[in-house]
Amino acid sequence: MPHLQNLHIIIAEDDTDDADVIYETFTNNPNFGKVSLVANVEELLSYLKDESNENPDVILTDINMPIIDGIEALQVILNTNDLKSIPCFVYSTSINPAYKEKCDLMGVKAYLIKPYSFEAFEEIPKSILNIIDQESA
Repeated sequence: MPHLQNLHIIIAEDDTDDADVIYETFTNNPNFGKVSLVANVEELLSYLKDESNENPDVILTDINMPIIDGIEALQVILNTNDLKSIPCFVYSTSINPAYKEKCDLMGVKAYLIKPYSFEAFEEIPKSILNIIDQESA
């Protein structure tokens, strides 16, 4: 498990407004030293397959995205030896229990509901850090 300081997170988010807010939220959290933002799952998988990039400490992806959704990307990530140890999180406006069940079965660390206020977005990094901290204890 990663140390809870100077973490590198990669976030896949296709909605530009949400991307701006989530990027700012993580860059304002002192535990995250590097925040990489990609616009879709294809970019996420390309980033992770590029050997010139260091693997991130944490992956956060939206579920509902065009072409390939977040769940399909997580299936690839969590079945790849070099990537499956990276804590993966999803967040979505959807509270579809089938999505959550799929994520739980795959080993996703948490299924977070995408908030509607900027202040509530600030809870996402805190939730991720708490979950990682509990698992490493």
